[in-house]
Order: sequence, then structure tokens, then C-alpha cells
Amino acid sequence: MSKKRNKRQQPPRTQNHTAAPAQSMEAFTFGEPTPVLDRRDILDYVECINNGQWYEPPVSFSGLAKSMRAAVHHSSPIYVKRNILVSTYIPHPLLSRQDFTRFALDYLVFGNAFIEERRSLTGKPLKLETSPAKYTRRGIEEDVYWYIQSYTQPHQFAPGSVFHLLEPDINQELYGMPEYLSALNSAWLNESATLFRRKYYQNGAHAGYIMYVTDAAQSSTDVEALRKAMRDSKGLGNFKNLFFYAPNGKADGIKIVPLSEVATKDDFFNIKKVSAADLLDAHPHPIPAYGR
Repeated sequence: MSKKRNKRQQPPRTQNHTAAPAQSMEAFTFGEPTPVLDRRDILDYVECINNGQWYEPPVSFSGLAKSMRAAVHHSSPIYVKRNILVSTYIPHPLLSRQDFTRFALDYLVFGNAFIEERRSLTGKPLKLETSPAKYTRRGIEEDVYWYIQSYTQPHQFAPGSVFHLLEPDINQELYGMPEYLSALNSAWLNESATLFRRKYYQNGAHAGYIMYVTDAAQSSTDVEALRKAMRDSKGLGNFKNLFFYAPNGKADGIKIVPLSEVATKDDFFNIKKVSAADLLDAHPHPIPAYGR
């Protein structure tokens, strides 16, 4: 009589499969437009800072100069007023028409205008010359002004030689403030809308696309080469045709998914219209010659 032998059941053999490392997805953008001025940095100044020699203005004169050409409905009224003033000016032996033109434009843009009186060795007036308001500062001492185009070598005018015309401000009495300050946000909005629409047309009047690569035959080197080619296509002639050779690839391995046209509906015309109306209200004039 044979004995039954207990056979232990062997566990099923498992095959070891080495999992392929997962490749992470990457999204990137390029070609963003740069506005003239943004982030409200023009109003970051809270007071006229005393640096020991002169007072800094309460707003950035450099920012006002950049914003001058941010929108056509901002610069055009200023030039119209300037031209009207120049047309009524009677030339003076000491002040030329060109210097008066610069004086009027500085006052309309910065709310400040400066004229230097130059005298001879005998003390007689020789000429009245406009000092650019963007670089002219009021000194700490009475009737002293500085020209600071170069901060390393500032120039001090002779005491009492500079005439300062300013648009009065309610917060301080050292510098004037232009009347249009409340409309600067509208000027920047108008500029941003124009830059967006310009980029929209440069891209071929579409909102862009998503390139979707699912073909397993593509290696990481091929994908990196495609990514580099797309990055290098920015600038002049961007969004041109792109050649990509994929041996043994599937027909749907690479797809182009256009973004919806809804993404480009930025209400461009209403933004331009409303911001232009704000700017024209900030530049009042009895003659309706601003194109409203």
C-alpha cells in the first residue's frame, strides 16, 4: 500500500517587467507683448522725497513721458493744445518760438515747465531757454533748481535763474500735477487692448493651438527637437509651416488642436471706445476736433 505524498503547490511564477519611466508633460508660452508702462508703478511715489540736494516729484516723470504715446487719444489732444498755444505766441527777442513750444508741451505733459534765464557777465539777460521738465528738480534751498539727466553729475542752476510754472496740486506745493492723471488707467487699458489685437493678427488671426503627440514611435530626442523648433520660430515670421519626419508613425500620432475662437473675444472695440471716451473727457476742449 503506497503512501500518499503531500505535494506542495508551487506559487505561480511571475515575470518581472521593467516599467518604462513616465515622461512628464510640459506646457510653455512665448512671444508675449510688452506694454509701455504697467503695474501702476507710476503712482508708487507717496511724497516728495528729499535726497539732500533736491526734491523728487510725487509721480514718476519718466512714467508720464512713456505714457504720453500709450494711446492716440491721449497724445493727440495734448499736441492740439500745444499747437493752439504756439499759433497765438508772439515771438520775443529773448524767447524763441521753439523754446516756447517745448515750454508749453512740458506743462501739458508733466504739469511743470521750467525756463532758465541766462545772463551776460555784466548781468544783462541774454536768452530764455527751456529746461526739460523730465530732468529738472526743485532744490532744497530757496530758488535753487537742479538738472539731473545724469545722477552722477547733476547740474545746479544759478539761484533765482529758473522760472517754474506748475499746475497746482492738492497734496503738495513743490511740483505740479497734470490734469489727466485720473485717465492714465484708461490709456494703459487702451494700449494693452491694441497690443493684444496686434499679436492676434501677427499669429494669423487665431488664438494659437495645442500640439498633441501620442505616437509611441517618437523618442525623447525627437520631441525635444520639435520643442526647440517651435521655440525658435518666435519673432519675425513666427507660426510658419513646420516639417517633422516621423518614421513608422501613426496617422494620428501628432495632432494640432486649435484653441476656440471664443478665447479671442476680448471685446476689443468696446474697450477701445470706452477708454478713448475716458481720455477725451480728461482732455476737455471746446472744439470737438478729437474724433469722438
